[in-house]
Amino acid sequence: MSVVAEKTRSKRKVRPAGRIASLRGGLTAWLSRPLADFHLLLAIFGMLTVLGLVMVLSASAPGQVASGVSAYSVFQKQLIYVCIGAVLFWLVLRFPLRRLRHLSTAAMGIGVVLLALVLTPLGDVRGGARSWFMLGPISFQPIEAVKLALALWGAHVLVTKRALLSQYRHLLVPVVPVAMLVFALVMLQPDLGGTITLGVVLISMLWFVGAPMRLFGVIAGGAVAGAVVLAIGAAYRLQRVTSFLDPNADPQGAGLQARQAMFALAEGGFFGKGLAQGSSQWRYLPNVESDFIFAVIGEELGFVGCALVLALFGGLAWVGLRIASRNTDPWIRIVSATLTVWLVAQAAINIGYVVRLLPVTGITLPMISSGGTSVVTTMIVFGILANCARHEPEAVAALRSLGPGRVGGLLRLPAPEAYRPPPKRKPVRPSTPPRAPGRRTAQLPVVDERRMAGRSAPPSEYRRRETRRVNQSRSEQGRSTRGRGRYN
Repeated sequence: MSVVAEKTRSKRKVRPAGRIASLRGGLTAWLSRPLADFHLLLAIFGMLTVLGLVMVLSASAPGQVASGVSAYSVFQKQLIYVCIGAVLFWLVLRFPLRRLRHLSTAAMGIGVVLLALVLTPLGDVRGGARSWFMLGPISFQPIEAVKLALALWGAHVLVTKRALLSQYRHLLVPVVPVAMLVFALVMLQPDLGGTITLGVVLISMLWFVGAPMRLFGVIAGGAVAGAVVLAIGAAYRLQRVTSFLDPNADPQGAGLQARQAMFALAEGGFFGKGLAQGSSQWRYLPNVESDFIFAVIGEELGFVGCALVLALFGGLAWVGLRIASRNTDPWIRIVSATLTVWLVAQAAINIGYVVRLLPVTGITLPMISSGGTSVVTTMIVFGILANCARHEPEAVAALRSLGPGRVGGLLRLPAPEAYRPPPKRKPVRPSTPPRAPGRRTAQLPVVDERRMAGRSAPPSEYRRRETRRVNQSRSEQGRSTRGRGRYN
């Protein structure tokens, strides 16, 4: 009886381990499929889009009703921008990446011109910053497009000069000077959040291209010094820093947003109050549908909703870096890694200042906060990442041999092109010395002279030996011809 009992206990202990092993094996097998990254990225993109629309509606409706406006006014604008972004996502997903790389230089030039024009009377002032263009009912910020253009163009320049990147002048020029020009134009608006995200894009590009660590030390020192100068130079920035250090010093002024956000997160508990049941959106928390929408998620969906958002952005980080590691094209590798770090870092900064780990900077939560330009640009970035996922070598082979598949057939996506490394340049042949006029010299072989003359003999010694050998052969031929004439 004891033997039978021990067998049953051992079977009970083995079953959970067997299930975990089978689950792990099935997950590993699914992740090894050619289009696993593409499908995972589409799933994260769809979940973030739906969650963003739901939370924008829930966060903005009470405040709009209190203002006497339609409860769906902000949601309708966000839905229109999401539809525009979905169309651009599909177009970018179909667009050849080689052509996108070639257009990056023109896009960067246009972006710099737009940043200069927005500082003129053509730009519109909102929130104390002249950073908007108004075209009738449509408004957009050029800084969002410039971030994307900087990532594409910077990767193109660095990949083109990758054989010379061991020299600092080729590593930094012209990417860093152009980035400094963009930083200056953005700070003239002024837009601190845009400057921070531009810095994230530049640093991530230099990191993934393999810049030396001493350069990042210099950049970190310059960033700290610049942050101190900017904080002291403007009263509202200094107020943000002081409110971050002590939110209770001005609870109804500079520290209002941070305090109310923490109260909203605390009231949510584990499961939250439910959608549209929170109190923070009734104008107790400023900018609730844009900058502080994560606080609404914590109040209405609780810890579960916050964990879902963190899991989605954590999955985005893992999938994006996996796409970069599985590609062979160096430009695709740098672009996919840089865009991934940009989106995840922007989300981390937004969540960081909501939970009072960072000072308030006004950076939106990608795909979830309300904002037309932000959501459209983020959806374009997702389209580029999905296109990069379809250009993995295994994905290219599968799509070209087995067809587009269900998702590709539904979206009518063309087959991606395989990566072709640039042809190697032929070594430059050494030029021959000029001949003296009226003098004929013997054509001496140069390529195999060390092999024929021996490793110890220098090339000049071989030339002298070869010249003596040619002269001896000519003299012998002349003697033989003269001897034949005499005997004949």
